[in-house]
Amino acid sequence: MQHTPRFLKIVDDAKSRVKETTVDEVKEKLDGGEKFLLVDVREESEFAKDHLPGAIHLGKGVIERDVEARVPDVKTPVVLYCGGGFRSALAADNLQKMGYTNVLSMDGGVREWREKNYPMTRG
Repeated sequence: MQHTPRFLKIVDDAKSRVKETTVDEVKEKLDGGEKFLLVDVREESEFAKDHLPGAIHLGKGVIERDVEARVPDVKTPVVLYCGGGFRSALAADNLQKMGYTNVLSMDGGVREWREKNYPMTRG
């Protein structure tokens, strides 16, 4: 997908403030049993098709509205992901603005996860 310059500008701005993690690092965390909340910020239809094992869905359109009910402790380790790492960076930036202190955005997103043939959960 070709992204527009204005969209890329706001993503780059958000990425200047958020911490990113790699697909491989997230896989290692999952394999190692590390405790963190994995959040898929894609659209509901994308999540329903498939998602990373153990992920919950808080779509980019509602995450700011709903996150406090699902994640009341702002110190909870949270990893956000989307299709490629752009929407998750935007969402991570907003969560940090809301006071969340342990938020990572998974660069590469589901596309890179699939390319590496890592497991997905269907439905």
